[in-house]
Amino acid sequence: MAAARAELPDNVALVLQGGGALGAYQAGVYQGLHEAGVSPAWLAGISIGAFNTAIIAGNPPQRRVEALREFWQTISQPYLLPTTTLGQEARLEGLDEHARAWLDTWEAWRALVEGQRGFFHPRAWFAGLGGHSPFDAGGPGAASWYDTAPMIQTLERMIDFDRLNDGGIRVSVGAVNVASGNLEYFDNSRMRLDARHILASGALPPAFPAVEIDGRHYWDGGLVSNTPLSYVLSDPRRADTLVFQVDLWSARGDLPQNLLDVAERQKEIQYSSRTRMITRMQRVDQHYRRLLRELLEVVPEAVRESNPWAKHAAELACGNRITVIQLIYRERARIGHFKDYQFGRVALREHWHSGHVDINRALAHPQWLRLPTGEDAFVSHDATAVESD
Repeated sequence: MAAARAELPDNVALVLQGGGALGAYQAGVYQGLHEAGVSPAWLAGISIGAFNTAIIAGNPPQRRVEALREFWQTISQPYLLPTTTLGQEARLEGLDEHARAWLDTWEAWRALVEGQRGFFHPRAWFAGLGGHSPFDAGGPGAASWYDTAPMIQTLERMIDFDRLNDGGIRVSVGAVNVASGNLEYFDNSRMRLDARHILASGALPPAFPAVEIDGRHYWDGGLVSNTPLSYVLSDPRRADTLVFQVDLWSARGDLPQNLLDVAERQKEIQYSSRTRMITRMQRVDQHYRRLLRELLEVVPEAVRESNPWAKHAAELACGNRITVIQLIYRERARIGHFKDYQFGRVALREHWHSGHVDINRALAHPQWLRLPTGEDAFVSHDATAVESD
């Protein structure tokens, strides 16, 4: 691995998709990268991927894995109802399929009823304590089933935003402008980020309220695109780049047999973001940019300097190379339609472990970490493929 790491480009990007509780898988992936000495220079996330991004960038390198573990242990705590998992994770992982289904269902139901400590809790009216109904005109900050104020406190406690914004790591998180419907990126190369920007990226309606930033309101970026891969690959700097793309939803899946299966399959299709389509389009785009570059080499210099079309071609042309290593969570991702809000410690521990195993399997192929050579300027490797998505 030491030789492979020595060949890594300066621009190594970690791209994290949204997926709620499944995001613990991304923490396991980061742990594996950290242990292998791979340090991303660019972190880009949507929704829970934005939360993981901020935790990583907002802590010193030696503490990042520990900070991720603290974050996930915090948001997996129950508020009131008893949990069957705290301190018993290893024993409960061996449950038979029927018992495990009941455990998963219980943990998901508990999250709906009481929320997750350090993350969200029901509005007061829902908890039987009075307050405004969400159907009243309470404003965009109150139009939701749950209140996410606890997450602001969690992020501010666990993240050093001065460190996150110091330029050591580029951080980009996506959110949807509620008024325009457009996906926007909050990027620390252009602005100072704080807890609101991170929370906005994960403000999935109608469960969570819109987050106000500078007079505008934002929802979860996954409503438009659940992965920031296109944003990273279209970076105008056109630098040689190695991308670790970590998806929590698979575009491929089984035909649903009942309404619960339908709900699960709908989420998979909606939030998988068609990563394969994005990489295919990028491969074509990169090919034509490379083609322009090669053609300009045989165009006389006088023409290149005077002809407006030649000048425009020069702006589009590039010779950078891109490698994308794709990891899609498959092993324990199929635990029902509630898998994205089942925050039980047993499931989170399994998600984390799967991410750690998958990235180590990918890193065992050092040739995947190399940039493409020859005519091909873009390559991708599916590190967890059963068959092509």
